[in-house]
Amino acid sequence: MAGHSQFKNIMYRKGAQDAKRAKVFTKIIRELTVAAKTGLSDPNANPRLRAAMIAAREANMPKDTMERAIKRGAGGDDSAAYEEVRYEGYGPGGIALIVEALTDNRNRTASEIRTCFAKAGGNLGETNSVSFMFERKGVIAYPAKAGSADAMFEAALEAGADNVESDAEAHQVTCATEDFSTVRDALEAKFGAAREAKLQWLPLNTVPVDGDAADSLLKLIDALEDNDDVQVVFGNFEFSDETLAKLSA
Repeated sequence: MAGHSQFKNIMYRKGAQDAKRAKVFTKIIRELTVAAKTGLSDPNANPRLRAAMIAAREANMPKDTMERAIKRGAGGDDSAAYEEVRYEGYGPGGIALIVEALTDNRNRTASEIRTCFAKAGGNLGETNSVSFMFERKGVIAYPAKAGSADAMFEAALEAGADNVESDAEAHQVTCATEDFSTVRDALEAKFGAAREAKLQWLPLNTVPVDGDAADSLLKLIDALEDNDDVQVVFGNFEFSDETLAKLSA
């Protein structure tokens, strides 16, 4: 079970993104609503809702805001009819990107996503135009304080996980999609609720990006993530430590 060493590069987000609380709240509210609508309103019986509630608490979302979103979804409110959609395309430097969104208007979202790609010098492709460069995996994250690296490794291995990566801040466990529920439940039984537990797109190979191309790519990702409909962006890029330092400055 080798560590997935590029995970942090792949999922890199500038700190400024986290500061956009209103945007973060909008995305989490949609996830809470959809999770409650597609499953049970009891988080103990709905892992997707449980994960969304953890994200809401980490973002310091007021409890009443969180509860309203859950009630809205559980009540079958027609105005909460969000649809899960996926967009694929190429960004600056030929970097492959997968964009997952929750939308109540597919035409609007597709137009806005296409505009983001075009302005950055990229292009939005058809479904499955880049997904063959990725693999769908279950990803389960815990803060480092949840347990030792050895304990997490042993528990994940026993549960059937593929990879475990641990550092001073977090533990990252990956597994096959068909094993996701089993691995997640086994880890939660031992370490408590995960900080994050979702199916994600992980690249089969990464492409180094630096200089102007890295700056342009991050501007595109920022523009995509600034869209209320976009939930997450995945890419097959890799930033060097030097480039990360410059982008974070």
